[in-house]
Amino acid sequence: MEPQLLHGVTDAVATVVIHHPAKRNAMTAAMWAALPPLLDGLAADPGVRALVLTGEGGTFCAGADISTLRGSPEEAQGLAVRAEEALAAFPKPTLAAIRGHCVGGGSQLAAACDLRFAEEGALFGVTPAKLGIVYPASSTRRLVSLVGPAAAKYLLFSGELIDAGRALRTGLVDEVLPEGELAKRVAEFTRILASRSQLTQAAAKEFADGRTDRDAHWTEQMRAGEDTAEGVAAFLERRPPRFTWALPGRG
Repeated sequence: MEPQLLHGVTDAVATVVIHHPAKRNAMTAAMWAALPPLLDGLAADPGVRALVLTGEGGTFCAGADISTLRGSPEEAQGLAVRAEEALAAFPKPTLAAIRGHCVGGGSQLAAACDLRFAEEGALFGVTPAKLGIVYPASSTRRLVSLVGPAAAKYLLFSGELIDAGRALRTGLVDEVLPEGELAKRVAEFTRILASRSQLTQAAAKEFADGRTDRDAHWTEQMRAGEDTAEGVAAFLERRPPRFTWALPGRG
């Protein structure tokens, strides 16, 4: 099978799989370019309430497949940044499910997700210093927001790999699971995400990403919708809520 991004939707959760096992799921130029339109399509699907990004087999993503990047370093970096920004802008909750190596461009993609769950044994690295590449400002800011300035400098200055335990301590990942438990935990947690209010999630995502100018917009959405009344009623009646607010589709 050619290197590609595989995807499917099960129980309101979209899964995107980085498939290039011959090179530890390194992203080709075509794969970087394919990710933004793929995400646009999934964002527009009203049946999708959360998204999981993962890698084929035992590796998340070993970075960029440099052999396919024929243009200038700036052009190659531009492809990766556009894919990263499209993932960060996905309007519904996103989760990176990480096994094995999560390095270089793979770490950019993982950092662009809202949450990161890793299996014990996973290794993380931000490696531009090994290639003499200037890491993009947007990617650097995103890394700093996750791990803080000191840990970001450690990763960027050295290019050294860190294990899942250290990644958890620095805030680079949110949960570390024993070997064999990652898929089960991701399925369990994304079911929880899919059952919660999209209104709450969409507003929280914007606020957490710095869009505090939209406070009035989301307050009006809450007043106009039925999620709040449904949530309170479900709590009082001791039943699961049936939330109906949905993000508008992208046409």
